[in-house]
Amino acid sequence: MPSPAPAILWFREDLRLADNPALDMAASSGRPLICLYIRETGDSAPRPLGGASRWWLNRSLAELAASLEAIGGTLVLRTGPAESVLAALVQETGAEAVFWNRRYGLPERETDAAIKKALKDKGVNCQSFNGRLLVEPWELKTGSGGWYKVFTPFWRALQASYKAPAPLPAPRQIKAAFADSEALSSWKLHPEKPDWSGGLAEAWQPGENGAMARLEAFLDGPVSRYAETRNLPGELDGTSQLSPHLRFGEIGPAQVWRAVQARLAAQKADENSARVFLSEIAWREFSYTLLYYNPDLATANYNAAFNRMGWRRSDADYTAWCRGQTGYPIVDAGMRELWHTGWMHNRVRMIVASMLTKHLLLPWQGGEEWFWDTLVDADPASNPASWQWTAGSGADAAPYFRVFNPISQGQKFDGAGDYVRRWCPELARLPDKYLHAPFEADAQTLAKAGVKLGTTYPKPIIDHAMGRQRALDAYKALKEDQTAE
Repeated sequence: MPSPAPAILWFREDLRLADNPALDMAASSGRPLICLYIRETGDSAPRPLGGASRWWLNRSLAELAASLEAIGGTLVLRTGPAESVLAALVQETGAEAVFWNRRYGLPERETDAAIKKALKDKGVNCQSFNGRLLVEPWELKTGSGGWYKVFTPFWRALQASYKAPAPLPAPRQIKAAFADSEALSSWKLHPEKPDWSGGLAEAWQPGENGAMARLEAFLDGPVSRYAETRNLPGELDGTSQLSPHLRFGEIGPAQVWRAVQARLAAQKADENSARVFLSEIAWREFSYTLLYYNPDLATANYNAAFNRMGWRRSDADYTAWCRGQTGYPIVDAGMRELWHTGWMHNRVRMIVASMLTKHLLLPWQGGEEWFWDTLVDADPASNPASWQWTAGSGADAAPYFRVFNPISQGQKFDGAGDYVRRWCPELARLPDKYLHAPFEADAQTLAKAGVKLGTTYPKPIIDHAMGRQRALDAYKALKEDQTAE
């Protein structure tokens, strides 16, 4: 009896074997599988990944390839416009079915719709699934039938309605269909000349196994302290650090949701902390709803009134911010942590974003672009949604008069100075009293700590009070401009 025609399983942002709906359906079809990943090019390609994300993708694809080989599969790598690559692969192999998990950016949706139509016109079975979100962006509706524009009611509705589907086990064995593949090394995703990724390699284990290890470690202790420790950057295990694994789909949000609920059911997690943690998963969901209905979320103000915002332009200030040389230790520590590890604590993300958009009055898009290039979890929805929230231009945004004080924020959330001393070692010998405001220390204290402002550590890029007032004036002027219309 002849073997059935092969099927193509197109991996995208779902680089895992377990709880993968497209893989489950493809494996259950009984067809030999071509497991494909496309490095998409052309006008319809998704936003190019930043440097840190390329590093992560390189490791994640290598891990996925090894996992597939262990069960009889092979990962096929191709480069080109997705529609052309798939059409060629169907022609080469005689594939009669294609499976994938859905994406939610507009270019990706348009690409997928065009591919699905072209394949179906040729008689190829084409099916897509939700492998990336708890709920599809169009599923959760307000009482009036619209989509949620405010997070708190979105979160309430999600809690009330969501029931995680049964988990899908990873297939024990698949039969591979042959297809030519490019070499992963030829994609040059790993940085060279220089290789700046040493800190990333120390901090992370990309891949499905790394994701599950990270989840288990979090659930074995930190989740029960999450409500108290999530705002303390000096706590090395205060947060889950699952965000890059979720970004690349090495773990799905439903897996996280089920795991937390299981700990709650077994009374092995603090209920309040678990709910707070799940609300962060929900913020990711909310961000994808915003992206789905606002495709230019990464570049255009969600609130169009901000098109008239009086942003400054200063390459020098922007560069100092990027390099962690603002003279405000909690800000500089965050930016240095980002450069070294490809990640930044969420509380510190808000502080550094406020510094850029409020104190320095620089456009949020510049911050979003820097994070996109340097974060291993640079997510196409969460990254711009969070930046717009801080800037005040987004949905459910922070009020314009909320300007984080980088001194008091540091004192409140890094009181012992563990975080600043780790990432700004030139300040390590300062007493706690002056650690978050070295410019307030007297000459003798600075000399004893080996700190020379303007030489070993920068003077503040801007006076806090002056920067805060300038921001308030600019935001007030924008608000008055809106009122006058």
